[in-house]
Amino acid sequence: MLRNAAARLIAANVRVAPRTSTFIRPLSTSAPRLFASPTDTSQKYNITLPESSFDSFKCDLPSVDVEVSKDQLLDMYTKLVSMRRMEMSADGLYKAKQIRGFCHLCTGQEAVSVGMEAAITPDDHIITAYRCHGFTYIRGGSIKSIVAELLGRKDGISEGKGGSMHMFAKNFYGGNGIVGAQVPVGAGIAFAQKYLGNNNITFALYGDGAANQGQVFEAYNMAKLWDLPVAFVCENNRYGMGTSAARSSASTKYFTRGDYIPGIQVNGMDVLAVRQACSYAKEWTSAGKGPIVIEMVTYRYGGHSMSDPGTTYRTREEIQHMRSTSDAITGLKQRILDLGVATEAEIKTIDKEARQVVDEAVEEAKASPLPDESTLYKDIYVKGSEPQFLRGREPDEVHYFH
Repeated sequence: MLRNAAARLIAANVRVAPRTSTFIRPLSTSAPRLFASPTDTSQKYNITLPESSFDSFKCDLPSVDVEVSKDQLLDMYTKLVSMRRMEMSADGLYKAKQIRGFCHLCTGQEAVSVGMEAAITPDDHIITAYRCHGFTYIRGGSIKSIVAELLGRKDGISEGKGGSMHMFAKNFYGGNGIVGAQVPVGAGIAFAQKYLGNNNITFALYGDGAANQGQVFEAYNMAKLWDLPVAFVCENNRYGMGTSAARSSASTKYFTRGDYIPGIQVNGMDVLAVRQACSYAKEWTSAGKGPIVIEMVTYRYGGHSMSDPGTTYRTREEIQHMRSTSDAITGLKQRILDLGVATEAEIKTIDKEARQVVDEAVEEAKASPLPDESTLYKDIYVKGSEPQFLRGREPDEVHYFH
């Protein structure tokens, strides 16, 4: 299992001599500044991120000095490679016509969800759009339940009735299929947290393609009016549904779009930069300063959905360049190697076990039965509030609840 692999790496008594250098970009082979030589998971590494990792609007920049432990680095790496493998498996299942309908993969964007989860607690809240498989996984959904949902099977996280765009977990309010509609819902979740007196943050995510929706700005207004503990997070993967941001937006500085709400721009391909930015956002809202806007500059390797080849509006050379220079997994792997947290062989062990665990989960999901037809009418209404009957497409499809 993945945890066993991580445990073996954590148990390895790896030492490294202190070295000093600065990252130019996430995949730099130069080791970041290092002040400690951890030999167990309780000791910390101090890493200096590139100055270009952040930009800000009406607020201070997050610190580029990051403190992270050995087990945290290995946990993030394990989640990144597991998520990548899961999405690649979904890609293959769709092409084999075992997944039908819509399917939006996050391949390339894994650092956003993994870095965010590393910065918060299970009591914090996340709501996102339809590119949601990765968020479902980091919020506690099993790989089997996610893949089974994609396949429309009984063991799916939404019992096979939601598919790619509708997955939910504890304090994760799903992928939402209507462009931008989850943003005001996220503001509502944050309102509930403030009303209940909980010191938690809500992350409401949307893409650059949804950034021009009117309801986004309406949510901004209400959140600032009431100083709600919400971070509005724009995942800028630069192409929306297939149109470059420069062609669709008069201003592509999405972190400044809040106007009266401060914002930060983050290198969304660097999991540690994402973690640092989300920690900053949580501290900001916890201090009662109200909402904040975050722009995660990221990149998806595939098209908008599986029906989009993703190469008609950008070149294959551009995609390959991003893979080779900015990939989140390769960048974190290089940091782990430079710090001496693990060896190349130990990293390969995690990679191998990630493939094995995901592949086994996929086979279990494929073996799951189809949902029983009776579940079509389940969970439509709150129990006890059902009407007498529900009409279907045809007169003989009427379902009686009582």
